[in-house]
Amino acid sequence: MLFITIQDLEAAINYWRSQSPAIGEELHLCPEAAALAKPYALMIVQGAQRVPVDVLDEMARLAIQKFLNNT
Repeated sequence: MLFITIQDLEAAINYWRSQSPAIGEELHLCPEAAALAKPYALMIVQGAQRVPVDVLDEMARLAIQKFLNNT
């Protein structure tokens, strides 16, 4: 089983934010960063250091895979 660390999620969110900065008065995140923000927040609240990739939704899995392939 493949795991993603909280550091990986944070780096991926920052990567996607640099690729597509937040927009509008509300500062909406791009879809990739938004998809990764929920599992990241849950990990913080739960005190988790890693999460299995298979618990991520499809958009979050794609975002993390593209990040890992591009870095």
